[in-house]
Amino acid sequence: MPFIFTSVFSDYFLSHPMNLPFIVFQKAVQRTDPNENLQRRVASLIDNITFSVYQYTTRGLFECDKLTYITQLTFQILLMNQEISAVELDFLLRYPAQSGVLSPVDFLSHHSWGGIKALSSMEEFCNLDRDIEGSAKRWKKFVESECPEKEKFPQEWKNKSSLQQLCMMRTMRPDRMTYAMRDFVEEKLGSKYVVGRALDFSTSFEESGPAIPMFFILSPGVDPLKDVEKEGKKLGYTFNNQNFHNVSLGQGQEVVAEAALDLAAKNGHWVILQNIHLVAKWLGSLEKKLEQHSKSSHHEFRVFMSAEPAASPDNHIIPQGILENSIKITNEPPMGMHAKLHKALDNFTQDTLEVCSRETEFKSILFALCYFHAVVAERRKFGPQGWNHYYPFNTGDLTISVNVLYNFLEANAKVPYDDLRYLFGEIMYGGHITDEWDRRLCRTYLEEFIKPEMLEGEMFLAPGFPLPGNMDYNSYHQYIDDMLPAESPYLYGLHPNAEIGFLTQTSEKLFRTVLEMQPRDSQDGDGGGITREEKVKAFLAEILEKITEEFNIVELMARVEERTPYIVVTFQECERMNLLIREIQHSLKELDLGLKGELTMTSNMESLQSALYLDTVPESWAKKAYPSTSGLASWFVDLLNRIKELERWMGDFALPSVVWLAGFFNPQSFLTAIMQSMAHKNEWPLDKMALQCEVTKKSREDFSSPPREGAYIHGLFMEGACWDTQAGIITDARLKDLTPPMPVIFIRAVPVDKQDNRSTYPCPVYKTRQRGPTYVWTFGLKTKEAPSKWVLAGVALLLQV
Repeated sequence: MPFIFTSVFSDYFLSHPMNLPFIVFQKAVQRTDPNENLQRRVASLIDNITFSVYQYTTRGLFECDKLTYITQLTFQILLMNQEISAVELDFLLRYPAQSGVLSPVDFLSHHSWGGIKALSSMEEFCNLDRDIEGSAKRWKKFVESECPEKEKFPQEWKNKSSLQQLCMMRTMRPDRMTYAMRDFVEEKLGSKYVVGRALDFSTSFEESGPAIPMFFILSPGVDPLKDVEKEGKKLGYTFNNQNFHNVSLGQGQEVVAEAALDLAAKNGHWVILQNIHLVAKWLGSLEKKLEQHSKSSHHEFRVFMSAEPAASPDNHIIPQGILENSIKITNEPPMGMHAKLHKALDNFTQDTLEVCSRETEFKSILFALCYFHAVVAERRKFGPQGWNHYYPFNTGDLTISVNVLYNFLEANAKVPYDDLRYLFGEIMYGGHITDEWDRRLCRTYLEEFIKPEMLEGEMFLAPGFPLPGNMDYNSYHQYIDDMLPAESPYLYGLHPNAEIGFLTQTSEKLFRTVLEMQPRDSQDGDGGGITREEKVKAFLAEILEKITEEFNIVELMARVEERTPYIVVTFQECERMNLLIREIQHSLKELDLGLKGELTMTSNMESLQSALYLDTVPESWAKKAYPSTSGLASWFVDLLNRIKELERWMGDFALPSVVWLAGFFNPQSFLTAIMQSMAHKNEWPLDKMALQCEVTKKSREDFSSPPREGAYIHGLFMEGACWDTQAGIITDARLKDLTPPMPVIFIRAVPVDKQDNRSTYPCPVYKTRQRGPTYVWTFGLKTKEAPSKWVLAGVALLLQV
């Protein structure tokens, strides 16, 4: 495989002989064993240099980005070696699934079948769709296996190349693609690229020097200073020896930092500068100071720096010179409930457990708090189904909560459960929370974990994990090792589908990012394939051909006899749609002229061209559109369906028999119109009304007319559970059915005091799976289970999936 550096890098190294990448390159060459055979010598050099660059790069990446990097690296090496087809790679990254197709087999979704149909149109995959239909049992066994990436494909498909098998796997089990990609990298580059072991600090330290600082990228709950102190102690650099200086930036400490650097450079001391991101204006001076000392300082002089990562690329403030010349290291907290629970307990000691006079109550609640802390911190990995927003829960929240627990137990004759839960959930942890639904989740966890029953016998923190009794400190750690079940969504109150959904979204993000990283001038075909510009022109022409003209609002208004709340909503929707159609047509016509050379290409036109190629909704369109997580192709199909729905409604202005709630820019306005219509009809005060939700047993086709009051709505999906149509209640989700469709729902308005809330789960309705700001309404859904079960499971209704 060809070495990834080009002549550009070679020129760069020659002109920057002390640059860190050159040192990495040089050491890799030195570590390569000599060999008289030229081919073997070159192969060894390529292997060692490539792996050294991989290690150098990945130690400065977060875990979530390492697979993206090695995936891109592998594909580029294989493309340069002409070992893979660019067309097949494009399919894998882009996944151009056919829309509007229905799956003929029960083990594959419609979206998966759309991918299979698109794949079957390629010569190498001809008849794949027919084989799956004809041998459904074999394929079902493969698709539903626990680790399909380890299994052989049925029939002759097992003889396909590794990349071709990845393409097929993506259509059938997108949730397993991160595991499949690791196997692919291991096959092509070797197991050392996927072992996942971080370099120990002392190995990275060997590469540092007066001109090469070490730069720590901070993660919550991790202190890199401990590694530096440990290495310093071995080499005789400590605070007590006054040859190790620690400066925490942020409170006018810039002068102190500069003095420490000058002293250390002169005498060969070590300096650690913590949180340099807090002094943005001083970073230019720091860069100059480091450059100055890199040339004439003591050979033992070392600088260590730390900073939090920027929230977005636009917020990067660390000078490029500092980053280029530093060894960048990430040090993330341990992953998984097992590690998180041990780490939470590590904040305390045996002395902590013995400090309270009410030992049993204190120990039980402290352990429950540790579990609660581990759950709320690790639940973030499930994305929006875990939390609507990201919250920086930290060990300070836990330790302060335990201090509060101690004070309240010492001051009260009875355990004040309500007060404790309020303080923990609304003040300590709740102080971070900005979303009301996330606040409900936090509150529900505490209601489940901290209650009188915890002292009365067996109480389970998770299925198979009872709250331990009175133990000493080491026994609690041993109890975690012995009793905590294997990592699964059940430990968080979630259904296993949450992990499938999380892994699927992770895979989508991986391939989307790698697609965006592909060279701009690449072709999709081998040799005579379609170029990027040709693909954009074809898509542009297709959109312009299919997009309809704007609604004639003036003409439509002239036909209306009575402007009911529903008609007002319809006109508002038409006006919003007109703005979007106008933007689409204008921007595409402008881009068309630019591609023909009749207009100068602007940055906005280039962004639009890039979006069309990458199958993403252009930013200028998204600003005037509705929230969506779809790629551009499926988004455009959805847009045309929304336009048709409006056209049908505007035909006679009559309320449709069943309304597609997701088809609105502003679904809240339609739900409000239901209340306005019924308030006017029954002379009820609008501010004393609420919506009542009744899930029917019927589908859209079963209705031929709207109800006498209220409206029938369709097009909703449930995430986190499913609807039992016969029993008329929420029930546990079916495995791998992530977002089952809901039957038609009857929505009507009732006075608040007549609302039936018995045995109901207040279910949030969101526009997309991103949840958060896409919140629409709350529907009360019938349940036989305690509503808390569905709160912990993250159950919600979605208008789009």
